[in-house]
Amino acid sequence: MSSSSLAPGLSPIADLAPVSLCTRQPHVPADRLVAEMVPPPRFDSVRFSTYVPDPNQPSQTEAVGVLETFAAGLGGAHATGAARKGFFGFGRAKAPRTPAGPRGVYLDGGYGVGKTHLLASLWHATPAEPALKAFGTFVELTNLVGALGFQQTVRTLSGHRLLCIDEFELDDPGDTVLVSTLLGKLVEAGVALAATSNTLPGKLGEGRFAAADFLREIQGLSAHFRALRIDGEDYRHRGLPEAPAPFSDEQVTRAAYAAEGASLDDFPHLLEHLAKVHPSRYGALTDGLRAVCLTDVGPVPDQSTALRLVVLADRLYDREVPVLASGLPFDRLFSEEMLNGGYRKKYFRAISRLTALARDARPLVEAQ
Repeated sequence: MSSSSLAPGLSPIADLAPVSLCTRQPHVPADRLVAEMVPPPRFDSVRFSTYVPDPNQPSQTEAVGVLETFAAGLGGAHATGAARKGFFGFGRAKAPRTPAGPRGVYLDGGYGVGKTHLLASLWHATPAEPALKAFGTFVELTNLVGALGFQQTVRTLSGHRLLCIDEFELDDPGDTVLVSTLLGKLVEAGVALAATSNTLPGKLGEGRFAAADFLREIQGLSAHFRALRIDGEDYRHRGLPEAPAPFSDEQVTRAAYAAEGASLDDFPHLLEHLAKVHPSRYGALTDGLRAVCLTDVGPVPDQSTALRLVVLADRLYDREVPVLASGLPFDRLFSEEMLNGGYRKKYFRAISRLTALARDARPLVEAQ
C-alpha cells in the first residue's frame, strides 16, 4: 500500500511503508526444507518441565510421564550408528532393526491441550544431536516428499533417531498411501516416530473421503503407534476473555505504518494470492515479519481457500507473528457448513491460533 492510498488525513509514521504479502513469491530450496525440520520458534524453548498440566485432567500428567520414558529409551547405539555422512544422508550407516511392536507414540486430543508443546519437548529431550532428529507438520512432511522425491526422502530420514510429525492429517487417498509407505520404511530402518493429531490413528480419514478403500493402509499406520489420549480445554483461552473485537481499517493501517517489520494487506486479496503460492512456502512468505496487519477480514469463500488459510495460520502461530485485523472477528471466518464438515478440527484450530495472535497484536494499537 502506498501513502497515496491511505485514508484521508492519514500519513505514514514509519520511514518505510509496510510490506505486502501479496507481492511475495518466495522460492524455497529443498535443503532449506530439510534444515528447517526443527521445532518452530514458538516451541524452541519448551520442555516437559515447562508444560503445565490441567489438575482436572490426569491424562495430561500421564502423557508427560510416558513421553519422558519414551525419550529416555531412545538413547544407545543408534545415535552413533546412524551418523550422517552428507547433508542428505548418503553413505550413512544403516540403522539397526528394532524389536517388533509399536515404534512410536501418538498424541490424540482436541486443539489447545498442549500436544505440540509435548511433541517439541520430546524432540528436545531425545538424546541425539539435532541433525539426527526431525520435527515438522504433516503438510511439511508431504511437501518434503514432493521436493526430494520418495526414495530420497527415505534416505534422508532413515538415519534419524526420531521423526516428530505435528498435526497429522490424511486429507486425501494419495497422502494415505504415501505417508503410510514412508513411515513403514522409516520404522523398518529403526526410526522412532511421534505424532500429534485431533483424531485417533484408527479414525484418520473419516468424514473426508471413502476411508473403506484405504482402511488397510490406515490400520497398518495405526499399528506403528501407541496412542495417548490427552483430554482438556484449549489452554490458549482457558480463563481468558473472548477473542478481541476487530479494529477499524484506520487503526490497522496506522499500526502497520508505525510498526517496524509489519505487513499490510487487504484480506480478500491475500486469500487470492495464497492460491498462487504453494503451502510449503507459506513459512518463507512470512520471513522477516514481526506483525501481519489485515483489513476487511470477511468470510472465507470456499473450502480450498479455507484450507490454505489454515496452513498460513499455523505458520504465523509457529513463528509467533501477531495478527492485527479489521472486519469480522476470526471466529466468523468459516461457515457453519465448514465447521460441521470433515475438516472442522482444522478450522477450529485455526480460529484458536488466530485468536491468540490477535490478542498478541493489541499492543500494536495501544502503542499509538
